[in-house]
Amino acid sequence: MAKSPAGLPSGASTLNISAAKAKVHAVATSVSRGTATESKTSSNGAGLELAEELNEATRRKYIKGKRLGEGTYADVYLAHLAADPSSLFAIKKIKVQENYKDGLLPGIIAEVMYLQELSHPNIIALHSVFSTKDQNLNLVLEYLPLGDLEMLIKDTTGVNYGPADVKAWMGMLGRAVWFCHENFVLHRDIKPNNLLIAADGEVKLADFGLARSFADPYAPMTHNVITRWYRPPELFYRARYYSGAVDVWSMGTVFAELILRTPFLKGLTDINQLELISKWIGTPTEENWPGVSKLEGYVPPVKEEIVPVHGLQSFMRTFGSAGTAGVELLMWMLRLDPRKRATARQVLQHEWWKTDPKPSRKEDLPKKSGGQKKMADDLKRKGGEVDRSRGDKIARKLDFSKG
Repeated sequence: MAKSPAGLPSGASTLNISAAKAKVHAVATSVSRGTATESKTSSNGAGLELAEELNEATRRKYIKGKRLGEGTYADVYLAHLAADPSSLFAIKKIKVQENYKDGLLPGIIAEVMYLQELSHPNIIALHSVFSTKDQNLNLVLEYLPLGDLEMLIKDTTGVNYGPADVKAWMGMLGRAVWFCHENFVLHRDIKPNNLLIAADGEVKLADFGLARSFADPYAPMTHNVITRWYRPPELFYRARYYSGAVDVWSMGTVFAELILRTPFLKGLTDINQLELISKWIGTPTEENWPGVSKLEGYVPPVKEEIVPVHGLQSFMRTFGSAGTAGVELLMWMLRLDPRKRATARQVLQHEWWKTDPKPSRKEDLPKKSGGQKKMADDLKRKGGEVDRSRGDKIARKLDFSKG
């Protein structure tokens, strides 16, 4: 079993491909082929027949209860084991989409594969997969009844939390991202409403719809990933080759949001997002990011409009509640140059974790009612969506005029 840096607990580090993974392939094939399977050879027919038997056996294990949420792309139901009504699950029913190849949203099968392979206390668990007669794919997921971090961040009057709580949540997020990267998986959509909360207070990274393996360093990847407010500058400049640094930037923006209780960089457009990055962090240039000018989407800034990279004093004025070590870590996670940005391992090894206050116990972390509905809202979304109303009612005081 792998052990997280700094002795932080983790799940198993090996990638185990279970029988359920093969079943997903079979289910996906049956969804795309439909009745055309009748014309296949007897050997293929036997394989599909076995897959159908496995699928039916899996489906019968669960009793689907009330619908918790309904969306364009998926519905979410409460469910329990037929043999044990006290064992609760959330079933995400993926709707067949006529506008997409095979009727499935891009990334659905990949999401299933990654969740089957990544077993960790801070990553949402996928227990089973089955299809129904209407050809919809059903994901049996871990039941996480306390909602997500976004609902705690937004409730500034009903939910009070402090530095120890922020440290606990960031530790859980850090361990999840570290585990993904150790197994060569980029999440590519880290944000507060993809961080769901279990009944015991543990935070779980969810929604792997935009995830991608990065084992091959020579394979180009799309730059059109990660929700805008949490997206690093290299992706706005259309970088096609990148690393886990993109997830670490997202972690940094979540860290900042936990402190501010509103999104740190809330751009209205991609151009506006880059403007905010330049304003509050610094303007990307060859001086602070060697090679940036070679990226396809980079536009050299007007010399008179260049904002120097902000220093520790500037960040301390806004994020000082995290302490000096916490602010230094935040700045490292938000380095403009991805090659100088902290890795997930370095985040977990940082001195901040050794400073007071110590992280809160998960049992003592703040909780909020209404989490079941929030969980359903999160699970029914298509990856990459953002609630554009967030932060509008909270006054922000960001003073980087010095340092």
